[in-house]
Amino acid sequence: MKTIKIEAGGYSFQAKLEEGLAPKTCALFLSLLPYKERIIHVRWSGEGCWIPLGDTDFGVSFENATSYPAPRQFILYPGGYSETEILLAYGGVNFASKMGQLAGNHFLTIIEGQENLAELGRKVLWQGAQDIVFSL
Repeated sequence: MKTIKIEAGGYSFQAKLEEGLAPKTCALFLSLLPYKERIIHVRWSGEGCWIPLGDTDFGVSFENATSYPAPRQFILYPGGYSETEILLAYGGVNFASKMGQLAGNHFLTIIEGQENLAELGRKVLWQGAQDIVFSL
């Protein structure tokens, strides 16, 4: 099991890659590491934070896709009807855009630090964009 270290908004998390369920998405994500971005609160999906990636085309299609990621799960929306993005659920999420419901590839699950996940979500909601760094 490969794990990824995540630092976001002053909190630390450890997550496992879901290589058996989303091998192409995981391989893509590993190729991006270390990856630093900013995370903002979702607009339509509920209790989640996202990294908007515009029209980036990573060349992956749907695998292990869900519209309802559980808290602790990261999904990658590969683009198409809405912009490409990475989303982290910290509570109830119904993944959507202004066009309607979407589905994204569940590829990463937080396994340590989840007790701080809701607080990270509230911090992003009330204090705005936060730095996020993914590394091995």
